[in-house]
Amino acid sequence: MSRSAQEAAALLRGLRILLEACGREHLAHGRHLWSNSSIRELIAENVAHTQQLVRSSSQNPTEELKKLQQTVKETGERGYVVAKGICSLLETKIKMSREESAISEPAQVSSIRKSTPTAQNPASWDAANLDISSITLQEFEEILSRRNKDRSVSLRTPATKSNQTMPKKETSTNPGIITQDTEYVNNVLRFVAGAKVEEQPPDAQPKKKSDQPAIEVPELSKVAKQRKVPSSRIGRMASFGGLFAGLGLGTLNELTKGALGLGGSTSMREALLSPANAERIVDTLCKVRGAALKIGQILSIQDSSVVSPQLAKAFERVRQAADYMPDWQVERVMNTQLGADWRQRLKSFEDKPFAAASIGQVHRATLSDGMDVAIKIQYPGVAQSIESDIDNLVGMLKVWDVFPQGFFIDNVVRVAKRELQWEVDYDREAEYTEKFREMIAPYPEYYVPRVVRDLTTSSVLTTELVPGVPLDKCFDLSYEHRRHIAASVLKLCLRELFEIECMQTDPNWSNFLYDAPSRRLMLIDFGSTRFYRHEFIRNYRRVIMSAAENNRQGVLEMSREMGFLTGYETKQMEQAHVDAVMILGEIFRYDGDFDFGRQNTTERLAALVPTMVAHRLCPPPEEIYSIHRKLSGIFLLCARLNVRMNCVPFYKDIVLGKFKD
Repeated sequence: MSRSAQEAAALLRGLRILLEACGREHLAHGRHLWSNSSIRELIAENVAHTQQLVRSSSQNPTEELKKLQQTVKETGERGYVVAKGICSLLETKIKMSREESAISEPAQVSSIRKSTPTAQNPASWDAANLDISSITLQEFEEILSRRNKDRSVSLRTPATKSNQTMPKKETSTNPGIITQDTEYVNNVLRFVAGAKVEEQPPDAQPKKKSDQPAIEVPELSKVAKQRKVPSSRIGRMASFGGLFAGLGLGTLNELTKGALGLGGSTSMREALLSPANAERIVDTLCKVRGAALKIGQILSIQDSSVVSPQLAKAFERVRQAADYMPDWQVERVMNTQLGADWRQRLKSFEDKPFAAASIGQVHRATLSDGMDVAIKIQYPGVAQSIESDIDNLVGMLKVWDVFPQGFFIDNVVRVAKRELQWEVDYDREAEYTEKFREMIAPYPEYYVPRVVRDLTTSSVLTTELVPGVPLDKCFDLSYEHRRHIAASVLKLCLRELFEIECMQTDPNWSNFLYDAPSRRLMLIDFGSTRFYRHEFIRNYRRVIMSAAENNRQGVLEMSREMGFLTGYETKQMEQAHVDAVMILGEIFRYDGDFDFGRQNTTERLAALVPTMVAHRLCPPPEEIYSIHRKLSGIFLLCARLNVRMNCVPFYKDIVLGKFKD
């Protein structure tokens, strides 16, 4: 063999050795990747799951077939929700873009005016200096709005204007009025629903004058912003369509990341309640407000066994929402409800509200006779969209299997719809305010403001502006004041139930004001007020009496008679129900100063909720939703006030003494 042939053979052997070494290296690297890959575990889990399905199918094929049918059904429903949301977005894209551009026009006009020299001169806003042909109607509304923004509007002549201005707010010197324990207050108020006035720092509180005390009103926080409420049916449907599609895509994204080991979730429930989806829920409900926002607020107070903590946290953010209508939208609502001359009927009107809630916002104003009033203005479109808003939100949550079976969400929704129909009818609220004012007149420790009928419609309610601070701002008052507040609130609740059989069922403590100088409770916001059937109150009284007498059998028998129980419940369910009633009756059994600050009523009741939800066979009577919502709020308020008081005299005087059977 020649030398060249030998060299070629040696070269080929070297290449072969090199290729074999590279192959072994790549194989080792591949094995290393496979041993550390989540795909291997995922395949193993799927194989094990498949084997388990095969075994269970062979043992019980009928049950497995039902599960398969249910899975296919749920998958189809969820896919339909996503498809429906995407279709809604596509159908309304053009309309929404036009609407958003129309909404943004006032802000754009405002920016243009600020950037030009004439915008700095108020004279440039006069009709003589405007080119009407070059501006739109909304631009003109914005110009009018800017003239009135951040100031009280005086409708008096220049000669008398200086004598008619509102008193100037000064810094409060009483830091005890407003607690700094905001986080604790928010946790307490999670158990109550309804509107919430935003807290403000102590230095923003006005100071009372020694000769003529001014009425103090809270203010919205600095983070509150103007945001148009979608009033048309198409606009609201488009908002929910976007939410449906966003939740579906967000859930799919989380599941995909979980399958690939990129930090997502492999659980459908956890993927649905991801932080991104929670943000979508909060943003949409804060935008549409109204009934959907109210349902979100109600769900925020449920136990974690009923609504997941992630969803409850999202709804809690919804409950704290404080967005309010832009000035031009307020002007439009007031013109529609009271006429174009409504400002001429007032001496002053503050354009920025001092409170904003799920259904409306509240402005301070002064009548021509000098009377200070609170004007509550309803968001446009919320009254007409109660049915559709609630059905859209709850339907979506039901499809995604958010509620446990024993929650009876359909019953909750039916009651919520009826109560919301009451709350959006301001004519009804005005009537009940006047009725309650008359019924509570014999008790001087309470005061109900007068209604100004001339400035009240179905969507605008004007009442006397009363002094006082919300009860959740009274936790740092002296013990004497705190005990007086707790006793007054508890006696009011008992009188509502067993004397007048009519209750203001919204326990939001921003709707109850305490006036320290007069030691009176100012009762406001009667939108959720209702009367109860005498027969129901009579039977409920017997339940309370049995609990106060430590008669467990009496509680059980009356609960069956009233419809709390069917008689076919498990012993575990019956015991949990009776335990809950006995816990509520403790304050009437303890003949001494009951320590609300150290009681654990809320914790013990919360421990019973999972059992009652899992084993309940029928929904409770519809009246009980509002009563127990109010009672829960009272227990929590008394606990936060940290008072000790003997409740037995209240029980004997009101429950036993004054009830007419």
